[in-house]
Amino acid sequence: MRTRFAIKIHSALERFFPERRVFLKSDTDTRFIRLRPVTQLFVFTGASLFVAWSIVATAVILMDSIGSGNFREQAKRDQRTYQARLSDLSAQRNGRAEEAVAAQERFNAALKQISVMQSELLQSETRRRELETGIEVIQSTLRDTMKDREAARTQVAELEGAAAGEGKATRAVNGSSAPISLLAEALERTAAERDQVVIDAQDALIQADELNQKLALMREQNDAIFRQLEEAMTVSVAPLDKMFRSAGMPTDRMLATVRRGYSGQGGPLMPLSFSTRGEAPSPDTLRANRLLGQMDKLNMYRIAAQKAPFANPLKSSFRFSSPFGYRRDPKTGGRRMHSGTDFAAGMGTPIHSTAEGVVTHAGWSSGYGRLVKIQHEFGVETRYAHMSKLRVKVGQRVSRGQRIGDMGTSGRSTGVHLHYEVRVGGKAVNPMIFIKAANDVF
Repeated sequence: MRTRFAIKIHSALERFFPERRVFLKSDTDTRFIRLRPVTQLFVFTGASLFVAWSIVATAVILMDSIGSGNFREQAKRDQRTYQARLSDLSAQRNGRAEEAVAAQERFNAALKQISVMQSELLQSETRRRELETGIEVIQSTLRDTMKDREAARTQVAELEGAAAGEGKATRAVNGSSAPISLLAEALERTAAERDQVVIDAQDALIQADELNQKLALMREQNDAIFRQLEEAMTVSVAPLDKMFRSAGMPTDRMLATVRRGYSGQGGPLMPLSFSTRGEAPSPDTLRANRLLGQMDKLNMYRIAAQKAPFANPLKSSFRFSSPFGYRRDPKTGGRRMHSGTDFAAGMGTPIHSTAEGVVTHAGWSSGYGRLVKIQHEFGVETRYAHMSKLRVKVGQRVSRGQRIGDMGTSGRSTGVHLHYEVRVGGKAVNPMIFIKAANDVF
């Protein structure tokens, strides 16, 4: 028996879905199909769900189509922006390269100017010493002349007194005038010599004043040359010292190493100084020696910079794909140290050594793939990983800019790139310190 609740539900359904009959008539028989309210409800619900699904599916397809078009346009815009950014970076890199060349030319010109100014300084110092020697000689001559003048005056006074006594005696004896004439001639000669001594003394004083003026002028010129050289040394040495220290290189030990390598007589690091001839050094001599010491330090820095990896491993177009430092590991999700800088370019792009050195490894090395290690001066080592081809062997000595391999994607790599490392004393440092220093200083 149906319950009252079922009867009420059936009555409510009959209000919306009354019972219907579908008659099927044939030639000999007539039959019908009865459609109950529940059956009609199921059919209506199914039809409604199908229509709703059709509407939603159509809307999803339309939205996906519209969204795909927008995504494609956005991707094209991003690609155009990326290409424009690459072009700007390439232009900036070319500009930096031109600036580096110009800076190198200015640096060479400054060194030439410093060399010329050094020669002028040495010549002026030699001339100053010659003038001092000349002044001493003139002063000595003047002192001797003054002594001779005083002796001549004394002699004239004595001769005048003796002549007066002898004149009286001679006139009393024979009245002859011959001795008086001889005495007069002697007095005239003595007077002439005295006048000449006075004139020579005045000339010597005038020459001494002129030499003092020239000496003062030369001292002013020397001071100006000293100031220019000191400013040039400050501008040249300070950036180099900061560059090496920022790269983590021990400057004192490095300079000592360079000095030992050029300790032979007549080498480029031959110390320069002014001889003081056993006397206490003058302020100019001390100043010149300090300046020459700075020039010697600059020369050592220049030699050290030629042996350190201050260069770019790639000479063709590239982009920086991953910097030095900690980054997220996509496999483990943790943070790990990326001990180098990644350069992205095309397959087979030439890779060059950043400084002269000896190849200590050239082969496969786990995650590095095809790896080249080069040992340089001052405990510096460079590494070039993920190569597609090696062009050097272990024990081979390479020079700066020499091609050592081709870019590839060997080892643990997600794309074609160069993994470049710089290690100082076995510790990895940021290669961009060396690359930026090469662009800014050289």
